[in-house]
Amino acid sequence: MSKKIPPLHPGEVLLEEFLKPMNISQNQLGRGLGVSARRINEIVHSKRSITADTALRLARYFGNSPQFWLGLQMDYDLDVETDRLSSRLDKEVERLSYA
Repeated sequence: MSKKIPPLHPGEVLLEEFLKPMNISQNQLGRGLGVSARRINEIVHSKRSITADTALRLARYFGNSPQFWLGLQMDYDLDVETDRLSSRLDKEVERLSYA
């Protein structure tokens, strides 16, 4: 049986696909977005989610869409919750049956 790949936090994508290749520091990004470097650091270290506010700022800064950033966050959140709840859902939630 193969092991499941752990969920990928959007902060890791931000760090590995944007900051490192573009040689942008967390402080520089924070200044560019008009937010604290701490906020960026917490996102990069998977301690903070990307909110709609942050997604709009990142999209404007990098020239992509807020949906890209929120999509990463949504995928991560669903993956984490699926792992956490999968065994309980079958027991706790009944399926609607059409009679």
